[in-house]
Amino acid sequence: MIEPVDPVPRAFLGVESSVSGQRWVSRLDQAGQNRALAIAQLHGMPELLARVLAGRGVGVDEAPAFLDPTIRSLMPDPDSLTDCEAAAARLVRAIAAGERIAIFGDYDVDGAASSALLYRFLSHFGAEAEIYIPDRIFEGYGPNPAAIGQLIERGARLVVTVDCGSTSFEALEEARRRGIDVVVIDHHQMAHAMPACHALVNPNREDDLSGQGHLCAAGVVFLVLVATLRLLRQQGNGRAGSLDLLAWLDLVALATVCDVVPLKGLNRAYVVKGLIAARHQQNAGLAALLRVAGIGGPVTPYHFGFLVGPRINAGGRIGDAALGSRLLTLDDATAAGEIAARLDELNRERQAMETAMLAEAEAEALAEYGTGETASVIVTAHDHWHPGIVGLLAARLKEKFKRPAFAIAFDPSGKGTGSGRSINGFDLGRMVRAAVDAGLLVKGGGHAMAAGLTVERANLGRLRAFFDEVAGSQVSTLAANRSLKIDGALGASGATIALIDQLETAGPYGAGHPQPCFAIPAHRLRDSRLVGVNHVKVTVEAQDGSRLDGIAFRAAETPLGDFLLSSRGSQVHLAGSLSAEHWQGTRRVQIRVTDAAKAF
Repeated sequence: MIEPVDPVPRAFLGVESSVSGQRWVSRLDQAGQNRALAIAQLHGMPELLARVLAGRGVGVDEAPAFLDPTIRSLMPDPDSLTDCEAAAARLVRAIAAGERIAIFGDYDVDGAASSALLYRFLSHFGAEAEIYIPDRIFEGYGPNPAAIGQLIERGARLVVTVDCGSTSFEALEEARRRGIDVVVIDHHQMAHAMPACHALVNPNREDDLSGQGHLCAAGVVFLVLVATLRLLRQQGNGRAGSLDLLAWLDLVALATVCDVVPLKGLNRAYVVKGLIAARHQQNAGLAALLRVAGIGGPVTPYHFGFLVGPRINAGGRIGDAALGSRLLTLDDATAAGEIAARLDELNRERQAMETAMLAEAEAEALAEYGTGETASVIVTAHDHWHPGIVGLLAARLKEKFKRPAFAIAFDPSGKGTGSGRSINGFDLGRMVRAAVDAGLLVKGGGHAMAAGLTVERANLGRLRAFFDEVAGSQVSTLAANRSLKIDGALGASGATIALIDQLETAGPYGAGHPQPCFAIPAHRLRDSRLVGVNHVKVTVEAQDGSRLDGIAFRAAETPLGDFLLSSRGSQVHLAGSLSAEHWQGTRRVQIRVTDAAKAF
């Protein structure tokens, strides 16, 4: 008799509901376990590394190449991107004719890095270039007719938009009306309608078949520059031979990590090779940011995403939006140090503002939704919040309540600028677009995990009701079935620097390529204490006496933090990712604890 197959996988370590309310499950089903075994046996890889690869969809034959991603093997012919050839030809013509070129960028890290990348390229060939970054508050996202007019009046004969422009119909029409060509280099989703421009390079346009829609803007800019350099070399430009584009991959890697695009295909190669470039610290601006951020060890994706990126973004959020792009173009270490110090100061101001605003947002959410268990979407709003910080508030609220969340800042006229962040499995951008269609928003859009909106105060109540109706059943189901995928289990003695080095070869980790999550089963919690502002530091001990240190970031006054602080001396299961902590010239293993459970 054939036994029926149980559609629900067994809970990992028997953890049906952790202290964070998650069911622990193995990332690998039976087919995945078979693939992991084949990878380990065929290629002589450690079992845990093979499990990590199999858990991220890597095939048996693909494993060796996956561990060594190269630009050469993963980069497509740039001309496979629609309009890339036309964009490159127009840049070559502008360089040859000595035309003044205006670079119009976005105010985030991707926009800053893209702008700096293009500026450095044009400067190498002696072109006169100017970077323009719009003010987040007064101009909003993307090109606007007034700014385009200013650039033309200052002598621009070619405008290149980076990380924006795909839907800037009015601004690009203004440029065409005045006889100025525009080249758009972007990666954002766009509708069928096309703006007026000489070339639009965007792997997410409907007629692009390159398959590179996962790239950030800087990744697309790099491909355009590869095509442009190829044309310049074909034409015998004397400066083309001395340019090594690979040396600028640090900027592409920075943007790729900070824009949270999927770390697959070419993006993995960008980040792997870009981190090598960053460690050489040839970009004075990036090196200055690494210094003010206090990064002592080798640069990692974590440093880019959580230490360098927020400092660049601070300029766009609450200061001068052009500071980041200006910094990344500099070769003068002294000037770079001054701007980096200013961005560091702005970031501290941003942190203080975020702390105060978050307290208000959490208080409002608790008053409106209680613990949030019955809420579908958390929507908070305030008259005195800074519009540049609402996205950070939404991210924190989403983490706290485990629900899609919005934070909205209203100005004196009653118009609110808001930002939202979603949970896995719920398409936030689609819901916002539906609210636009329903006439509840002035404008709005985004993608599955993040969205922005503009709403009139009079419509706030109706918007909350609309979101609750649209998201209700789906969010409730997702919240009730939250799970944590575990890559494997290991004891304290198995958490070694050698293992971390092996796991890093399967990185970098991030969006679309999750950090490996391991369970540390049935260890005694020897110590737990608060450190810093709201972190919890722990030490666990195995039966053989080996110990492992760990830290749970921002865990104070959360179920996880409360459990860790109250369970000293008890047997616990921990779950989290391994990392190497640099301390006084040595590397020590620690686990970044993301969940825990009692070990019975």
